[in-house]
Amino acid sequence: MKPYTYQKKVMNDKVLIIDDSPSIRNSLKDYLSDLKLKILSASEGEEGLKVMKREPVDLVVTDLRMPGIDGIKVLRRVKELDRNLPVIVMTTLDDVESTIEAMQAGAYDCIEKPVDPQKLITAVRRAIKSKKLGEQFTINLPEGEFNPQTDIKLIGKTPQMKDIFKKTGQISSSKVTVLLQGESGTGKELIARMIHYSGITKNHPFVAVNCTAVTESLLESEFFGHIKGSFTGATRDKKGKFELAGEGTILLDEISEITPDLQVKLLRVIQEKEFERVGGEFPIPMKARIIAATNRDLQKLVAEGKFREDLYYRLNVFSINIPPLRERREDIPDLVVHFLRKINQELHKSVTKIPYDVMENLQNYNWIGNVRELENTLMQAVVLSNGDVLEMENILLRHKESEMNPIVDRTSLSLADVEKEQIQLVLNHLNWDKRKACQVLGISKPTLYSKIATYDLVPPKKD
Repeated sequence: MKPYTYQKKVMNDKVLIIDDSPSIRNSLKDYLSDLKLKILSASEGEEGLKVMKREPVDLVVTDLRMPGIDGIKVLRRVKELDRNLPVIVMTTLDDVESTIEAMQAGAYDCIEKPVDPQKLITAVRRAIKSKKLGEQFTINLPEGEFNPQTDIKLIGKTPQMKDIFKKTGQISSSKVTVLLQGESGTGKELIARMIHYSGITKNHPFVAVNCTAVTESLLESEFFGHIKGSFTGATRDKKGKFELAGEGTILLDEISEITPDLQVKLLRVIQEKEFERVGGEFPIPMKARIIAATNRDLQKLVAEGKFREDLYYRLNVFSINIPPLRERREDIPDLVVHFLRKINQELHKSVTKIPYDVMENLQNYNWIGNVRELENTLMQAVVLSNGDVLEMENILLRHKESEMNPIVDRTSLSLADVEKEQIQLVLNHLNWDKRKACQVLGISKPTLYSKIATYDLVPPKKD
């Protein structure tokens, strides 16, 4: 049975306006007259809540400052009655704290007084559209909290993924050396963790080393540890990753990037089942399983003389090739459900609804960054969402040309190129709201300003 279903419902567009000023209520009603909505009104919060209970509405537009209960309390009470009902709060220009509080409490949007008619119309249209989409097409996520320990699992029903499941089961009961090959973002580390946690190593450490994240001069020390005084900066004895892994698993990610000298030393470790700390005199038994991962073709590197052939065969005892996401598009809906469940818990959000056309666009998109790009895209979309619907306008897709033409080769782009493109995309989408861009990108304001300066980013020219 699918973990998501689509349900269609009939909608009646009713808007409730709550404001203690009769003239403002009338003005708002006039502004919205062309939208063919049924407008209900109330002069204060308690009255508005009573109106809601008598006649269900599709949107609430409430003032912030009112006699009796204020707009924030109205918002909270509305969310208690129906957490999926959008609420637009009207605030004053300088009331920043209340605006933040309203958004944290689940407001769909905040608009400033005096109200700009066009901004109001746009906000109302978006809110009602979002509610309609949410009630027409509903994803039912699995119940219960997402547990990052027990929910480490591979997602997929395609033949390629089923083959990987079988191989994972075959090798998890032994400590055979494994080589994982696949494009960046396909989930190599996740597969390594699955192998580790589903077999005889599950009660021992899992240690991951990114061979590109450590400077060349320190990589040997990172692998094998060092003795105090063995080199400048070695102020104490240090255990290396192989020693820390004990009888568990060590993942050597991006193994293709290690130097020829370190390749020789790694080959010896695999052959002799022992290693020495840098500056050490005594061998230490190597009891961990080695899993090597790479996004490059090691066999090709061997042919080019860039990787040792004997080391390649030592690592390639058991190999698993992970397909790119574009070759298993049927798995995307299940991946979306999995990631939404995870992201909702991490961000304390409740984005549980996705329109069919959004899911279709996600399936048709040519995911250059694979599963990692899909997860990051959903993370940004959930941050940008003001309701419970994953809206297409919040899905920030980077590679428009590759989406239309899968043949376009973007693999030559550097990480800096990709980062520059993504930061520019988010800033443009948010009209250069740097505070919100920091939230979406997950970086600090000083870091954002530094990136803007480094990449010479500027706002797009207005016509």
